[in-house]
Amino acid sequence: MATVGIIANPASGKDIRRLVAYGTTFDNQQKVSIVRRALLGIDEVGIERLVYMPDYYNIVPRALEGLWNRHHLLMDITALDMEMKGVQEDSAHAARLMQEKGVDCIVTLGGDGTNRMVAKGCGDIPLVPISTGTNNVFPQMVEGTIAGLAAGVVARGLVKDAKALVKTKKIHVLREDTTINIALIDAVVLKDAFIGSRAIWDEECLSQIFVTRGEAHSIGISSIAGNIEPLGMSEEKGMLINIGPGNIVVHAPIAPGLIRPVAVKNYRMIMPGEKIAITETPCTIALDGEREVEVRDGRQYFMQLQMDGPRVVDVSQALREAVRNGYAIR
Repeated sequence: MATVGIIANPASGKDIRRLVAYGTTFDNQQKVSIVRRALLGIDEVGIERLVYMPDYYNIVPRALEGLWNRHHLLMDITALDMEMKGVQEDSAHAARLMQEKGVDCIVTLGGDGTNRMVAKGCGDIPLVPISTGTNNVFPQMVEGTIAGLAAGVVARGLVKDAKALVKTKKIHVLREDTTINIALIDAVVLKDAFIGSRAIWDEECLSQIFVTRGEAHSIGISSIAGNIEPLGMSEEKGMLINIGPGNIVVHAPIAPGLIRPVAVKNYRMIMPGEKIAITETPCTIALDGEREVEVRDGRQYFMQLQMDGPRVVDVSQALREAVRNGYAIR
């Protein structure tokens, strides 16, 4: 039974960067509207079952209001049987349950942080990530209807081309030899000893930056890499940037509306499997834009790039292949 999952984070697009930078709030009603259009796209492709993560705003149930009478959705739609705690780990838990239920494709609504949590639980399920966060390097700016169609054709098995199902990278945070956390886009070592406010907006606290990818058109810390030497999603390498006085000053948009000069001591490419020690202790480590790990216990911590990130659906490539397979002609 072809099955699509939806994980919509009601907290995405609302962090402190609305106060310290110039980020706009992504209203939950906008997410409802996106999900409504995605549901229509998913149903149109002939998906038989849809499961979704429940949330305190009831994004999917609100999206369904008014659809049943006007559009007669044919697929079975159910909420995951899970206890919601109102924390980011809810998304990881939902992704694990979807993997157990044999979901064929997951549509996510959120930013880099939301997708990082989904990546912890989704295994090899392809993702269609819709951008509704602050830092949106991993998710795509894609219209909800088109995202739903793409998720549907992938779930139905109409897409096999590796160009349409792109394997991504992860940075593993290691304590000694054990992975304790991951990042999809950037892992940033900060001089702060305590987590405090999770978001990053101050270039003065940066020490080391590890990125899987970086583009000049991105917002966030990874844009520093993008303005030194752009690095794509599927390239089998990452970048290490050491911050401090040197010969390079990079002007990069590290938060919405905040273009800051960042002094770069040196930088180099890093290869998958390479294990690099964290040199700043005590410190905190921010993962995909949010402080997550405190390092002050005297143990050794490392970063390691791996090619084991989730598969991401290239929407245009997926729909091109589906068209070649005749999905839209009936």
